[in-house]
Amino acid sequence: MTEDEFDEFYSTSFGRLTSQLYAMIGSRDEAQECVQEAFARAWSHRRKLERAEHPEAWVRTTAYRLAVSRWRRTRLAGRARDRSVGSPVSTAGPDENHVALVAALRQLPEPQRRALVLHHLCDLPVDEVAQETGAPAGTVKARLSRGRATLLALLDPDQDLTEGVTGV
Repeated sequence: MTEDEFDEFYSTSFGRLTSQLYAMIGSRDEAQECVQEAFARAWSHRRKLERAEHPEAWVRTTAYRLAVSRWRRTRLAGRARDRSVGSPVSTAGPDENHVALVAALRQLPEPQRRALVLHHLCDLPVDEVAQETGAPAGTVKARLSRGRATLLALLDPDQDLTEGVTGV
């Protein structure tokens, strides 16, 4: 992969990957930092990336693993990261529907949240979600089903979930 090809890959994928990771972890700043670090690693592994069937999935998985690793380090250290280092990145704020969705996603167990984001926001089929998460396709389907039901209740609490269900 040439420098120009990598620059094009970065410019077309960065925003999308940041949004996807933000939906998974709930912190836009952390998502941006992890995606940037993942691209830095991708540059040093660009030969491997050339052979990858889905280079964007490689970067997304790397960014997600970085986010989990950072969370574990912060949690184990028992202190929050110092956010005062560096200048803040100026971005347009998300709309209220996006904020509500991310808030609802935060309430889901991590495996359900990740499956929902990969399937619905990243448009990956169930088999690819299974491959990326290392879970069987049946497990991914169950996580999607449970996650959707929980999201429905969280996003529309007035919805009668028993409507149309017999035996209730």
